[in-house]
Amino acid sequence: MYRFALKVYGCQMNVYDGDKMKTALVSRGWSEVPEEEADVVILNGCSIRDKAEQKVWSDLGRYAPRWGRERKPFVAVTGCIAQNVGRKMASRFPWVRFVSGPRHIGAVPDGLERLMSSSGETFFFLDDDPKAFLDLKVAPMERLNKWKAFVTIAHGCDNFCSYCIVPYVRGRFVSRPPMEILEEMKKLAEEGVMEITLLGQNVDSYGTDFPDGYSFSDLLRDAARETGVRLIRFVTSHPKDFTPDVVETMAAYPDVICPSINLPIQSGSDRMLALMNRKYTLGQYRSIVRGIRERLPGVGLTSDLIVGHPRETPEDFQCSLSALEEFRFDLVHTAAYSPREGTAAAAWEEQVPREIKMARLNEVNRLQSKIALEINSGLVGRTCPVLLDDFAPRGEGLLQGRTPSDKVVLVEAGEEMLGRMVSVLITGAENWCLSGRILGTAE
Repeated sequence: MYRFALKVYGCQMNVYDGDKMKTALVSRGWSEVPEEEADVVILNGCSIRDKAEQKVWSDLGRYAPRWGRERKPFVAVTGCIAQNVGRKMASRFPWVRFVSGPRHIGAVPDGLERLMSSSGETFFFLDDDPKAFLDLKVAPMERLNKWKAFVTIAHGCDNFCSYCIVPYVRGRFVSRPPMEILEEMKKLAEEGVMEITLLGQNVDSYGTDFPDGYSFSDLLRDAARETGVRLIRFVTSHPKDFTPDVVETMAAYPDVICPSINLPIQSGSDRMLALMNRKYTLGQYRSIVRGIRERLPGVGLTSDLIVGHPRETPEDFQCSLSALEEFRFDLVHTAAYSPREGTAAAAWEEQVPREIKMARLNEVNRLQSKIALEINSGLVGRTCPVLLDDFAPRGEGLLQGRTPSDKVVLVEAGEEMLGRMVSVLITGAENWCLSGRILGTAE
């Protein structure tokens, strides 16, 4: 049968989609092999930021030598990068013979088999209808991590933030049926998965397109009650749609739903939030955070922040620094604004020079690193349950896991401890992780 290699770039949704494609192909008899041996290399790529897109463009050129010798591999470009620039890639590189947008993931297995039996054709499955969705009805059983999995609960986005390309490359918002999600979670739990992260561009919008009022908090409740999953996390929330019932559900199931929330602020300036089309004010954001922390003491609160957005003044930037000081996030995903063709902000004349953007990014990162180290240092001496799920990226003899509040913890342990819930005493802190000592199991 055919041999494939799969490379994933970008967000957790791309990881999830890649795992589903891999699962579907393996179930049909395809073999996953190193890319230098593959008949087809699948590049499941991200186009949300320019840097992520450039990685795929760079990788595409590497197949020229083998193509010149063997006319292999065929390259399949999938994901939101395919929707955005897939046709350009196919016109530039003759080995790109398959292009599929993210809302055509269900066409990938049959399409690749058609590709392998074709005579020089290039196949395009692009998302011409932003509301249609052809799903791939498999659970992501083929994964790198045996104990953790992602499950997407909704596709697309209707928010049209001024800087964001997601609605253009992932289409309009649509919720997956709850029973489909819950069944997938049950199946994963039966196969040994202990932790599942629910994914959506905006999880708080889940169910708003249902006629019966079933909401994200209902899904969280049913997932905690019915699926057998040990730990449940979710990303990403949107302040304009975040509702108190989500916090109440989290508080009702504290041993299953992890007290961790990613609530992107994007800017600390009301003027910039309006220009970004975020549809909330700093005051409204402050009220949400207050409600979260009152109901979930010890919650891990992370955020996203953009610096150098068009029309951002020094005063606007200072507001963002002040917001970091005020809210003291556990972690902030920071980025210098990257113009994306087709978005509103990309067409504005008042672009911030690159050197100013990078200076602001460095200043934000310095401040946030200081805050994170202070917060993490305050955890030394505490004990928490941790699922050991992987080898640490640095240091031999170290495994890693995450606290319920989503902080990375490194511990000395052997491979036989992978997949175990343990009680860990926190013994050290850095700005990005904690270190600890295993006290015993926490089964």
